[in-house]
Parts: sequence; C-alpha cells; structure tokens
Amino acid sequence: MGHTASSEKRAPLMHAANDSLWLVTRLDGDEVGMDRMMGMRALVGVVDSGSFNGAAKHLKVSPAMITSHINSLEERLGIQLLNRTTRKVNLTEAGRTFYERCARIVAEVDEAESIASALQVTPRGTLRLNTSVTLARLVAPMITEYVKAYPEVAFDLVMTDRMVDLVEEGFDLALRAGPLPDSSLIARRIGLGRLVLCASPAYLAEHDAPTAPADLNGHNCLLSLNSFPDDEWRFIGADGEHNITATGNFRTNSVEALRMATLSGHGIGLLPAVVIAQDIRAGNLVQLLPEFRTNEAVIQAVYPSNRHLSAKARTFIDFLIRRLRENPDWAAYPLTVVGNAGRTQSQSPRRA
Repeated sequence: MGHTASSEKRAPLMHAANDSLWLVTRLDGDEVGMDRMMGMRALVGVVDSGSFNGAAKHLKVSPAMITSHINSLEERLGIQLLNRTTRKVNLTEAGRTFYERCARIVAEVDEAESIASALQVTPRGTLRLNTSVTLARLVAPMITEYVKAYPEVAFDLVMTDRMVDLVEEGFDLALRAGPLPDSSLIARRIGLGRLVLCASPAYLAEHDAPTAPADLNGHNCLLSLNSFPDDEWRFIGADGEHNITATGNFRTNSVEALRMATLSGHGIGLLPAVVIAQDIRAGNLVQLLPEFRTNEAVIQAVYPSNRHLSAKARTFIDFLIRRLRENPDWAAYPLTVVGNAGRTQSQSPRRA
C-alpha cells in the first residue's frame, strides 16, 4: 500500500561505517524503496548542474520527475533542502550537509557499478571451478594455458565425483559428463567424452584379444560404478549397434583404480580416452576393437540459472571448447595404437 507523505512522521538516520556513509530513512518502520537512491541522484544532479533542467538532462528524465523526487525527499526527511527562485537554486544549510553526504554515496555506488561492469568485460578475479576427478585430469593443464592468456584470473579447482550445489557451496562453474540431476541448471555442451576399450599386453598374452563385441562375454570386464548402468557396454560398427552386458570380478568408483587394474593385467577396461591415451601410446595398454565406437558422454559446463555468467567463466568455457576440438586425446577416435611388433601405427580419426 502507498503512503501519503504529508500525513507521516519520518525520522532520518545517518551513520558512518568503515569511512563509508550509509543513509537510512524509515517510513512507518519500513525501509523506503528504490526511489530513495533516485531522490539522492536528483538532488546531486540539481546542485551539480545548477538547475532542475540540467539534472533532468543528465539523468535522462523529465524536469517534472526531478521536481517530484526532490519534493518527496524533502517531505520524507521533514526538512527543506533547496531554496528555489526563478533564476537559481541554492542549498539550505541543512541541504548542504545532506548534499555532501549524498554526493559521497552516489559516487561510491557509481564506482561499484563501474567495477562490476569492468569485471564483465575483462576476465579477472578467482574462478571457483568444480569438476569430477576424471575431468580434472583434462582441465588442469588447460587452466595453465588459460591463465597465460588471462593472468588476472586465479582458480580454485575442487574435484568431486558428486554433483555439488553450486550456489550453496559458492562455485561459479562446474564441468560434468553425462546427464544432469538438476534441471534448474544451465548447461553448455563443450565436447564429447569418449571411452576406449583396452587391456594390458600381459592380459592379452594369456587371453585371446576380442575381435567382436560378443567376444567380451568370455573376458573379465572391469566395471566403473560411476556409469549407470555400469555393466551395459555399447558398441557401434559398420554392421550396426551391439549392446553387451559386461561381467567381471572388479568394480570401482575410481577411474584411477580402474586404470591401475587394467594396467596390471586384471582384465579389460572401458576407460576415458583422456585418462589412458598416454598409456596406449607408450604400449602399456592396447586399444581393442578400434573399428567400433564405444560409450561416450556429453561434457557440459554447468552454472546456476539465476546467476549472470562472469567474463572469467564465459571466456574459460569458450577456451575449453576450442581446446577440446584440438585435443586428440579427447576428440579423436580411434587413438594412435601400438601394433604387435611394438611399432606405432597412426589411424585416421573418425568423427562422430
């Protein structure tokens, strides 16, 4: 409900904190709304320009609006701020004190807005980033590259395999693979995470390498508990799609533990390409069924829907998208593999 200014008693309260003046005016115990700041801007504009017309031009409103704001301000405070004549406008003694403090407040607000706007243009400040442990292996080197281009940005990188509450835990951005549990989040696709079927030379020395997806039924398959369902492996080849129910005696929610079990010869693993690319190039793992495409997950940058994306977050997402397109350990399939004679063989990547 509105209030009639002439029928109310109003008590102005002014106090200083940390050398910054804060002006609080109360109306029937309630804080006055957004027009309080506009009233102060109107007063500062009139005094600085010397006229109501000058203030109106500066603030891009009508002179009548400036008059209305000044009148409301005087009635709210219960004092006269300006002496008006047909030729000039002068501050009263009380108005002079009030103006000086208002000018400080308006200047500080303008400075704060200017700083905030600059942050939206030039990436700077700390970017709090949450990723899964697997994606951190990919992202950490790219952070180094990004900071070289934008040295005013610092990173807090926190790794969790659970999807965190971005707002409650104070994260600017998260990187996730696969479906998102919370539809209120905004997600931007940055690439595809490819999985690679592989085994160690020691395992293959004791077991025949599979030549078709169906051959996996006779092998010990190492399973990731981070996948859902964890035992359904999908392969797409020239003859269509093959869905395999993988079985084995080892399951883990740790990608690194899955990699180590595969390296040790415990069985056949289906691992993120970025995790085992170097192992394959070094000959410590052998890619199996390279002519088939395997499971893949959409990698997404995620942020809250009620938060404006900062320049540092926006440019980092754009940087990731560019780099992932160039990264053969992530985007290309199949990987470079090692032949039976230990000689590196390059195979042309097949795009999705």
